[in-house]
Amino acid sequence: MRVLAAMSGGVDSAVAAARAAEAGHDVTGVHLALARNPQTYRSGARGCCTLEDARDARRAADVIGIPFYVWDMAEQFHESVVDDFVAEYAAGRTPNPCLRCNEKIKFEAVLDRAVALGFDAVVTGHHARLGADGLLRRSVDYGKDQSYVLAVLTAAQLSRAMFPLGDSTKALVRAEAAERGLAVADKPDSHDICFIADGDTRKFLADRLGSQPGDIVEATTGAVIGQHAGAYAYTVGQRRGLDLRISAPDRNPRYVLSITPSTNTVTVGPSSALEVSTVVGTRPIWHFSDFSVECSVQLRAHGSVFPASVSFDGSSLVASLASPARGVATGQAMVCYQPSPDGDIVLGSATISETS
Repeated sequence: MRVLAAMSGGVDSAVAAARAAEAGHDVTGVHLALARNPQTYRSGARGCCTLEDARDARRAADVIGIPFYVWDMAEQFHESVVDDFVAEYAAGRTPNPCLRCNEKIKFEAVLDRAVALGFDAVVTGHHARLGADGLLRRSVDYGKDQSYVLAVLTAAQLSRAMFPLGDSTKALVRAEAAERGLAVADKPDSHDICFIADGDTRKFLADRLGSQPGDIVEATTGAVIGQHAGAYAYTVGQRRGLDLRISAPDRNPRYVLSITPSTNTVTVGPSSALEVSTVVGTRPIWHFSDFSVECSVQLRAHGSVFPASVSFDGSSLVASLASPARGVATGQAMVCYQPSPDGDIVLGSATISETS
């Protein structure tokens, strides 16, 4: 096939491109320029979109022996990922920008352009697997599995995706990169939000949303026990960074239970109040024939997995958890998995809209 390899400049995407080329595909590498002003990129290999990454991607393509291009997608990225990130926090939700980038950039904007240019598929370095049935599965390296942030992809998008690394552990990928002479073999993994140069999310949001002072309210008494400079700076389950001026009646720590933008209040309470047993998700994607299943549910990236009864009514997913989960934030993804002999299958996903 004629495939487009999305090369971030990291070890995973480089090895994925190399494997696709070695398999006999006609591979072209592309690096996505996502910053309106390249000088806003952080320096150093701590994100996924640094200036160094573009150079590393080009060098990897040279070693593999494939054509290489840079695509400017800064405007699409800012509209679909950065602006969405800010708007979600302003609405009291906690977004996952990597998930949104996969959905709106890598497998919408990039894939659409690739197909228009005559490519058959897009290959990436994500740690996930695609079965012969076209369904997404967890990577064999459970600790590096990225099926959670890919679960927003439609069946049509998955049919044009390739994930060559799903059957390999990260250690094997690095060893292979070294054997292939790829300079990124020992490059650290990306783990920061790429568009927040200094890693300070609260400051990033404050610069865009401004100071919005409000009350921190104790859930059990209704009393105002603190102040905040902006409710957008908090997320459900948060304990640190709370400016509490009055101790709770039981003297125990308080956690963020909810954010209410309409009243600009942050409600806090005991850890037990974080427990939820029902999770509802909107914007669902469902790949299974049955609309009511017993499965496992993951409620945040690299989070715990909960046995659950899940029902799909065409407009939402509802998960009844077998045991309570804590710190479930709206805006995150609910991803449903079913065990199978060849890896946990992604049945579907939805954006968490409410919990109880």
